[in-house]
Amino acid sequence: MSKNNNILITNGRVVDPASGFDEKADIAIANSAIVALKNIPADFSAQQTIDAQGCIVAPGLVDLAARLREPGYEHEGMLESEMAASVAGGVTSLVCPPDTDPVLDEPGLVEMLKYRAEKLRRARLFPLGAITRGLRGEILTEMAELTEAGCVGFGQAEVPLPNTQVLQRALQYAATFGYTLWLRPQDRDLGKGVAASGPLATRLGLSGVPVAAETIAIFTIVELMRSTGAKVHLCRLSSAAGVALVRAARAEGLPLTCDVSINSLHLIDTDIGYFDSRARLSPPLRQQRDRDALSAGLADGTIDALVSDHTPVESDAKTLPFAEAEAGGTVLELLLPLALQWGEQSGAGIRRALEVISVAPARLVPAAGTARIAAGEAADLCIFDPKHEWQVSADALQSQSKHTPFAGYALRGRVRTTLVAGRVVFQSN
Repeated sequence: MSKNNNILITNGRVVDPASGFDEKADIAIANSAIVALKNIPADFSAQQTIDAQGCIVAPGLVDLAARLREPGYEHEGMLESEMAASVAGGVTSLVCPPDTDPVLDEPGLVEMLKYRAEKLRRARLFPLGAITRGLRGEILTEMAELTEAGCVGFGQAEVPLPNTQVLQRALQYAATFGYTLWLRPQDRDLGKGVAASGPLATRLGLSGVPVAAETIAIFTIVELMRSTGAKVHLCRLSSAAGVALVRAARAEGLPLTCDVSINSLHLIDTDIGYFDSRARLSPPLRQQRDRDALSAGLADGTIDALVSDHTPVESDAKTLPFAEAEAGGTVLELLLPLALQWGEQSGAGIRRALEVISVAPARLVPAAGTARIAAGEAADLCIFDPKHEWQVSADALQSQSKHTPFAGYALRGRVRTTLVAGRVVFQSN
């Protein structure tokens, strides 16, 4: 075999959630693809050897919710820094919402963003197009043209559609062409608060977002799915009631998928503490019973994927009184260790923990590949040390924004090497 671009990964524990393969094995890579697993051909000649002793070799992570702040918000998180954060966290494919400035509602803007990302030669970027022009909720975009430009679905980001008739038309359009709408289930009027409704929000004097803001939106979406036949992906469920509604809709056979944010899986409303603006997030952090239901839903497959919901926010917009601070936080590089922590604490195990951040989200974005470790598959891989303990600090993050709700957390699991299409795009010191 040719030595050109050939890589041999040795001594690692290979965990492939898709097939259940979990054993110590070598991996041979040539021309951007895996050519052999375990039984390496005798004539394979490696140009580079990566010793993964003590590490796990897993599929590259697929993150379905990561804002890169380009175009339009370069001062908050430039594409270069956020793509660097992506591969430092083992994320090889990511989906970005359309709420950039200008909004991703024109093919030219989508093509420019994809071109910029491809030039960086780090992670693969898959944009969502806007459902309506300017996210104003009035006129539908040309979804067919946006799809040709590279959009993998359509959403409104954090801007709920104010008109149910517009939502119905969007679902009809999407159903006609087989597109998926990515909808954040939140009622426009009930969802205007800054914290989850409950005793804590009342005590702190913060405007509340009731669970009904989520459930009313889900009821509406599900009812319109029944009449249109459209496929919908619900972004970032936050409540126990929401999980129950999704479970019922899926049992009915509706083409409904969903994800949950790593924030909602690990934090609750009391983590706001004394008005800590780092915990100003969207969706707002809810109560313990909601977190427990989200964890159970992710473990049993009701919830398909776990996402970072990475939203870099500049200091001037974050270091404000809680109610005035911009919602969001830097989480992209923490997705893997927090997923591993959830797998251990919930009893779901490492295979399910890796599945919900790799192969499961990849099923929802076929363009991202299969996230499988097998001969013939793309060599998108994450090599990490599961025992490495570290503390989250601003200095430890590659993202341009250093504000994270997990600051000070002691985590276990650190990425050593990330490969995209057989290229080493990140290697730790």
